[in-house]
Amino acid sequence: MGANAQTTVPTFVTSQVLTADQMNQSARTGVPVFADSTARDAAFGGTGEKTLAEGQLAYLEDTNVVQYYDGSSWATVGPASAGALVLISATTIGSAVSSVTVSNAFSATYDNYFITVGGGVSSALSVLRLQLGATTTGYYGGAVNVNFSGTLTGSGDNNASQFSYIGWANTDAMAAHIFVNSPNIAIKTSVWAGPYVAGSTASTYQGMVANSTQYTAFTISPNTGTLTGGTIRVYGFANS
Repeated sequence: MGANAQTTVPTFVTSQVLTADQMNQSARTGVPVFADSTARDAAFGGTGEKTLAEGQLAYLEDTNVVQYYDGSSWATVGPASAGALVLISATTIGSAVSSVTVSNAFSATYDNYFITVGGGVSSALSVLRLQLGATTTGYYGGAVNVNFSGTLTGSGDNNASQFSYIGWANTDAMAAHIFVNSPNIAIKTSVWAGPYVAGSTASTYQGMVANSTQYTAFTISPNTGTLTGGTIRVYGFANS
């Protein structure tokens, strides 16, 4: 954490004697600074902490963004030009993990999103999978695969527990590029992923989940082995 990073946003009471550190922290920055969204969420509403309310600002060190609370969720202060991509979060993948969950990824601020996964490796050649929220049924989709000799094949999800073919990982690389349409709107969520290369096969994938759940989180996992290192980044497409 940087010199300005906080772990709480305190509320002082009448006649309380403030320490020099408390005064210095308040004077150094008008906007509370947090290491990441997890530290931000933990800093409000506890004993002696400020109650989170509409208009609250926060700065996140991991993504270098300023956010505001709109009364129901956090939104990033960013460009409003048509087609702009706004970085929402960057989640570091740990060591030898079997899955990574990204919370507070989707909100009403953006209709559509772009997710990237890269910079790490896996313990074995594997395809990457995507689960939305806690939903473990009703995933439908298909991957078109072309091997390096030109042979065309397909792989499908028919009422699966997650989207099964949204990227790949191996002992020397990891990659996924995923467009997610309407995850926080009360309609069916659809995805498009790829292109990506797993082993000697190039693939693209399209799918949808058969419900109208409004999602805020997702989980990435390999179909075999574990993941180490790299970053999962979430971007929102500006609505206007």
